Amino acid sequence: MAKMNKRMQAATANLDRNINYSVADAARLVKDGATSKFDETIELAINLGVDPRHADQMVRGSVSMPNGTGKDVRVAVFARDAKADEAKEAGAEMVGAEELAEAIQNGEDGFDRVIASPDMMGVVGRLGKVLGPRGLMPNPKLGTVTPDVAAAVKAAKAGEVQFRVEKAGVVHAGIAKASFDADKIAENADAFIEAIRKARPSGAKGTFIKKITMSSTMGPGVFVEDSAA
Repeated sequence: MAKMNKRMQAATANLDRNINYSVADAARLVKDGATSKFDETIELAINLGVDPRHADQMVRGSVSMPNGTGKDVRVAVFARDAKADEAKEAGAEMVGAEELAEAIQNGEDGFDRVIASPDMMGVVGRLGKVLGPRGLMPNPKLGTVTPDVAAAVKAAKAGEVQFRVEKAGVVHAGIAKASFDADKIAENADAFIEAIRKARPSGAKGTFIKKITMSSTMGPGVFVEDSAA
């Protein structure tokens, strides 16, 4: 086993790997362990009792973090005319139609969220092979295909987190920054865990939330208890 460096040793000094901590205690431990020179992202990884290869076990959705995420989300919007103007006024970095699709096809990737008005899906649909693998394809279930593009842009900017279960049955997301107060990290974590719980699909049997781990970008993982278990 590789030796831990001094920073990691310090981060794990008060951590018991045999304990599932409360969300509040986990938030404090993870924050205290985030000692890098940059503002580390606080992440949650949740192992679920689902097989996403089956349509009735897919878990996806979005949730607004009560304290934001601390991340500057760059938004691209597919819209025309008045909708395009609304998106620009709401703060979208990129707004367009066919010309925006062409730019993305040619490698443009300066965005973290893609939103589209319903009438633009014919154009956006051509980008499936580009946006799909990055989890950026607009979807009505996530609120990213909507006639109210301005509201969607504002939600993205305010700290809305999208989630989708991966092949291994894990959902993960950045929920805060290490510079946040521990109680705000805990509030965001609670909101994310509750959103996952509410997104339980009809095909999920037995234990739904199997394991919750909180960590910072460079810090150790802390096991979190499921308060609803």
